Amino acid sequence: MKIIATNKKATFDFFVLEKFEAGIELKGSEVKAIRAGRVNLKESFVKIIQGEAFLFQAHIATLATTNLHYKPDEKRPRRLLLHRKEIDKLFGKSQVSGMSILALKLYFNSRNRAKLEIALAKGKNLHDKRESLKEKIQKREIAQSLKEMQRK
Repeated sequence: MKIIATNKKATFDFFVLEKFEAGIELKGSEVKAIRAGRVNLKESFVKIIQGEAFLFQAHIATLATTNLHYKPDEKRPRRLLLHRKEIDKLFGKSQVSGMSILALKLYFNSRNRAKLEIALAKGKNLHDKRESLKEKIQKREIAQSLKEMQRK
């Protein structure tokens, strides 16, 4: 599994409750752009419209080698490939207030297919964000002290 892009902001702003793996419907040069790492998932989210899941605000840049007549919109909505039961489950749970569906990671699986890890998430409050920052700092300090102890 080769991870291409991650959405670090999602884990900071949301509690991740449940994760799903989805395929993405891509056009032409988008696969090459993903392989080149020209992807940004920072503001991306998933909406379910008429029984189909779509990824919005994911930026996949076009390459310089792309044909001038064929340049898909970089932030166009992309259809996600999920099983019907997964879509129904996500739709039902996302209707609860405060729940969102986010894109976490974009990667190529072992069969060289572009996959997107999406998650059902609940928004954090300001004090929750402060706590997660404190935990992150504490973990970093512990790791540094362990490293120093191993050197001695």
